[in-house]
Amino acid sequence: MIDSAKMVVYAGRSNPGLARKICRYLDNGSGSNDMVLNSNFSDGEVRIEFKDNIRLRDVFLIQSTNQPDQNLIELLLMIDAAKRASAARITAVIPYFGYGRQDRKDESRAPIAASLMIKILVAAGANRIITMDLHAGQIQGFADIPIDNLYGKPVLVKYVLEYFAGRLHEVVVASPDVGGIKRARAYAKKINNAPLVIVDKRRPQPNAVEVVNIIGEVKNKIVLVIDDIIDTAGTFVDGAKAIVAAGAQEVYGVCTHPVLSGGAVDRLISSPVNSLLVTDTISLSNQALICPKIKVVSVANIIAEAMLRSRTGESVSDLFN
Repeated sequence: MIDSAKMVVYAGRSNPGLARKICRYLDNGSGSNDMVLNSNFSDGEVRIEFKDNIRLRDVFLIQSTNQPDQNLIELLLMIDAAKRASAARITAVIPYFGYGRQDRKDESRAPIAASLMIKILVAAGANRIITMDLHAGQIQGFADIPIDNLYGKPVLVKYVLEYFAGRLHEVVVASPDVGGIKRARAYAKKINNAPLVIVDKRRPQPNAVEVVNIIGEVKNKIVLVIDDIIDTAGTFVDGAKAIVAAGAQEVYGVCTHPVLSGGAVDRLISSPVNSLLVTDTISLSNQALICPKIKVVSVANIIAEAMLRSRTGESVSDLFN
């Protein structure tokens, strides 16, 4: 727990490593692991209990809502417990916002899950949400409470610039689809104004992709494929294969949220991808942690600084200018 001028920080069990780093930043390097009592009944039902008095405190709850859905339930119960314990303000710090990919009604009888998740969080008692790289920026419009959407770009770009120092003139930035052009363009601007290419594809069904064409020149280039989420890695690997077939010298991936479900790690290992750079918004599996192709950089300092600024009233957007 971090306790400074009525500010307290607790974390669920979804990503303890990231939570500890955030706490160390907030507590000048001496953050405690004694955050909140999270447990389960014998049948798996989640049980929450705050061990300290949080009456009239400014409470920050850190929890990514990736699978299993227990992470979401745990966050909701933490919010409800804090509300019933008379916390003055409750901020849900959600490094990875699950269900963000279902941000619109793209089929006749499909839900808008992102909107529903926001409504549930607000109904539970959240007064503010801090998250990172929402799949769609318009998700912020689903809420009547403030949402700070942070960006992993600063730490990812910093690593790329250092890694490819002296070779930046060979780098091309690729968007894995038309929807990601804005994101890829923002990275390209920061990476020595690199050229931008697009992987044109068709998606016959979820998690299945047919790559159609590479729009732009990649021959003899170092290609960075920029995405916000890599789930099964099928889309990413198929795009990388098409890029290599078009004559690229090397292919790298850069993404904020490494969901990496199913056989994603095995696909990466057997793919022509040189490496995949990700952040720690999601706790990686043991297989992913030891995978030589996966490199992790931390966004803990960005999240911690945003938490401080949301409390003091300083500008959060200045973190990214």
